[in-house]
Amino acid sequence: ETLKILDIYQEVAEKVLAIPILTGLKSESERFAGAVDTYCIEAMMGDKRALQAGTSHYLGQNFAKAFDVKFQNENNKEELVYATSWGVSTRLVGALIMVHGDNKGLRLPPKVAPVQIVIIPIIKNENDMAEIREFLEPLIVSLEEKGVRLQLDDRLKVSPGFKFNEWEMKGVPIRVEAGPRDMESGTVLCARRDTGEKESLKITSSGEKLIQLLDEIQNNLFNQALEFREKNTFSADTYDEFKSLIEAGGFVRCG
Repeated sequence: ETLKILDIYQEVAEKVLAIPILTGLKSESERFAGAVDTYCIEAMMGDKRALQAGTSHYLGQNFAKAFDVKFQNENNKEELVYATSWGVSTRLVGALIMVHGDNKGLRLPPKVAPVQIVIIPIIKNENDMAEIREFLEPLIVSLEEKGVRLQLDDRLKVSPGFKFNEWEMKGVPIRVEAGPRDMESGTVLCARRDTGEKESLKITSSGEKLIQLLDEIQNNLFNQALEFREKNTFSADTYDEFKSLIEAGGFVRCG
């Protein structure tokens, strides 16, 4: 069960949070006090330092002996329980920020982003809003029907530029822009938070493309983090080499 939980940690970290992790067994000196074994997941942050992102402990019967915790086995005899202890906490939230964030703010994987797509109308005055809404309505309905978490930012007292910066800081994976020229051409402009790339999409086919982009962004964030970790992982054959490498930052393989 201890290792089963470790596998769940890895699946959540890599498949949901897009954080590549290493699993391992803690040394005796770092083992949870009273545990037989302590397993952990480790991730490299953006500053090249390691974060212990979660632990799973096999306690054996040690705590059962201390607290006299027993169960009745199939032979109706009392026996000390074999226990585990595990759980992850807000450190995973910190890992999410420190692995994917950049100088503009958060970069959230689509699977955990509260808002996956933000739609920003580009208007000159209030009279344009109704027309833009009508233009965007089919796209909004289509995305919502497919379960996409989106928000239409139709605030009138805030400039488009302010909105762009605000939603970038919040890490929303995709920004969709639409103005009078876009309505004339039947297109919307799509901007990716992970790469900054922009692409003009036909409004009639943009729904499917945007959903596809969400998957691409999820995978790209994981691959970017994995590439960063591999680039900053080194091998040391001597203690002096180890000291030099570890002071420079990153992971060091020994032995």
